[in-house]
Amino acid sequence: MEQNLIECTCLIVGGGIAGVSCLETLSFLAPTAKIVLLTESPLIKAVTNISQVSKTLQKFDITEKEATSLSADTVLVIHDRLIRLETKSFKATTAKGVIIKYEHICLCTGARPKLISTDNPHVIGIRDTDSVIEFQKRIKTGKVMAIVGNGGIASEIVYEVKGIKIHWIVKDEHISSTFVDPGAAKFFQETLIESNATEKETHVIKRMRYEQTNKNNAPTKGAALGPDWHRSLELTGNNLQEQNKVEIHYNCEVKDIQMNESSSEFPVKLTLTNNEVVECDLVVSATGVVPCIDYEIDVPLKFGPDGGIFVDDLMQTSANNVYAAGDICYAGWKYAPQWFQMRLWTQARQMGGMAAKTIAGKLNNEPVIADFCFELFGHVTQLFGYQVILLGNFNGQGLGDNYEILLRVTPKKEYIKFVLKEGKLQGALLIGDTDLAETCENLILNQLDLTPYGDDILDPNIDIEDYFD
Repeated sequence: MEQNLIECTCLIVGGGIAGVSCLETLSFLAPTAKIVLLTESPLIKAVTNISQVSKTLQKFDITEKEATSLSADTVLVIHDRLIRLETKSFKATTAKGVIIKYEHICLCTGARPKLISTDNPHVIGIRDTDSVIEFQKRIKTGKVMAIVGNGGIASEIVYEVKGIKIHWIVKDEHISSTFVDPGAAKFFQETLIESNATEKETHVIKRMRYEQTNKNNAPTKGAALGPDWHRSLELTGNNLQEQNKVEIHYNCEVKDIQMNESSSEFPVKLTLTNNEVVECDLVVSATGVVPCIDYEIDVPLKFGPDGGIFVDDLMQTSANNVYAAGDICYAGWKYAPQWFQMRLWTQARQMGGMAAKTIAGKLNNEPVIADFCFELFGHVTQLFGYQVILLGNFNGQGLGDNYEILLRVTPKKEYIKFVLKEGKLQGALLIGDTDLAETCENLILNQLDLTPYGDDILDPNIDIEDYFD
């Protein structure tokens, strides 16, 4: 056999959560299958410390390991980059000229940040270790920072960074709109206003993207950034007079970015769509991601409206024996009533495992059905120092206008929202230590009619978790 030719049962492209989950699940279900993991980074992401929050909802840590730690008798790890995929001949070619012949392939190459400007030196995206280090250096010397975006990363930056004035530019009517409603945003905003710089605990950094540099100084990519990236970092500026000053610009986006004249105190000027002007030292772009497909494919795959590779509920693409999982794919099947796609590390893990189950089913000649995890949307995260649990249609997604909301709010302690339609629970948003995750999960899955209980369902004097469990 030629040195640059490798044959395998399954080729997995990508060392992030989806790719590693696919590898680990497939190794368990088909222990004799020869697997090749092709990863651009020598570091991969591994799931550890799994704990059950409810029957279907899990919390877990993500640690960085050497990719070679996955090597085994049936597993070969290659540090290289995919440049061409030939689905007709079941062959993949890498940047180093290695040809990999496979029976099945799973694409888990993730997504890349969608920056508002790619040619301005004062605009950075929080996406990998290098950019986080650069971010730390910039805020230590800067006085004013602008953050563009309204998702999890933007929210955590605003909460965690101290000692620098922050302009937070959001296109919505409230903060953190990716996850929460206006009521929860107000709950968080009170915490944001009152927050003070305190010594932080040391935590595992989850889903950090490590960017390596090869001999030619060409960057290579690893796995994507996610929650808790900031936990062990010092994110403090030197402008102590602006210790907790955050100015939020609602309902607007950045219309123009310009370098300021040399006479100005700040090097960059933003013009917003509401014609406000913001001058600052640094702009952090946290405006989401787009699927990363930077390799050639001989037969065009079917793509979803968001640019992701179209897959069915078994993670199969439109090409024979080609699967996709994680941020790269678009969930193209008919969803369960209380599930929808969000590009989160939770779903990356679920999709990677589902792809492995489908491949193992074909190898073992066994029937495969879609995993139960696609029956109910669920995610656990941390925002503004609170645990946040999202279940089902937590913001009324897909329910139109015909639904009602029940709330229980205890300032600085908890925020509980139930979304009901025709008396049945469709989704829940739980902020704080509510201990209601499993109860809500059961109520959503069982579709029990809660009409007889009325507003008493969230009466703080009634222990509903004992009543319904």
